[in-house]
Amino acid sequence: MIDPQKRQKIKKVVIYYLLPFTLYLLPFAAAGEGRWEKKAPLPTPRTEVAAAAINGKIYVIGGLGSRGTTGVVEVYDPATDKWQRKAPLPVPLHHVGIGVVQGKLYVIGGFKEDWKPVNTNWMYDPSLDKWEAKAPMPTARGALSVGVIADKLHAVGGVGSEGDLATHEVYDPSKDAWESRKPMPTARDHLAVGVVKNKLYAIGGRVSGYAHNISTNEEYDLATDTWSTKAPLPTARSGIAGAVLNDKIYVFGGEAPSGTFNQNEAYDPLKDQWTSLAPMPTPRHGLGAVAINGQIYVLGGGTRPGAHVSDLNEVFRPE
Repeated sequence: MIDPQKRQKIKKVVIYYLLPFTLYLLPFAAAGEGRWEKKAPLPTPRTEVAAAAINGKIYVIGGLGSRGTTGVVEVYDPATDKWQRKAPLPVPLHHVGIGVVQGKLYVIGGFKEDWKPVNTNWMYDPSLDKWEAKAPMPTARGALSVGVIADKLHAVGGVGSEGDLATHEVYDPSKDAWESRKPMPTARDHLAVGVVKNKLYAIGGRVSGYAHNISTNEEYDLATDTWSTKAPLPTARSGIAGAVLNDKIYVFGGEAPSGTFNQNEAYDPLKDQWTSLAPMPTPRHGLGAVAINGQIYVLGGGTRPGAHVSDLNEVFRPE
């Protein structure tokens, strides 16, 4: 047995030295799991970009650059940590929707230089490094989001000529045709979308500007063409980016009048539950997020609200 006097000394050490140190560490433990690393910067600094992966490489499309709207397309190879320039968008655009089907990349909607919403649908073939115009989206809009279910692109939300939209239109590349589906219950723009097990989740966004960010999370069931409400995003925000990894939807960044967000929150649709993870090293909005090789690359975006740009390329590895 421990001598009573020694026990008392141990107790004092725990109370006066170890306990304060433990309490000091708690905020860092609560910050969440995972780790971040910086990679080769985006060659053209910009915000309000779109990003997607094809054949193990990440394509960053369009956005707002230091000189306004750009059609620049740059491709990042995670294996070499190097960038390469590709054929630009035929028309410079920002706030577009993006999706990949059968190895082809589709850039849908967005805004032109004058912030007028468009209904264009551009297909990019990486094997040819060429763009081709496809059937236009029925509703012109920007700041929308796109998810892919069963080789069809679901375009939801955004801002049209009459304000925020709940519009849900689906493009079938095999038919080069669009059809309307059940609209979202909540009209909004600057939202994130994730698809898990053939269900689409529309997360966050804003209504009438970033002073009115929302935390809404709505699930779309393709089989029944219905929407239902799910656990809300813990931090209401817009100008966000989402990526799906291992059946979880990770939501990064955002903006509000007070500044930009560094939040990294993951949603598990199977549990209808959110988890806060290691925050982004650099708070920003208007960024792209792409899951590839078991990690998520978070690219570009503005470190201040509005049209501020960056060249950031930060990768998150869940643990």
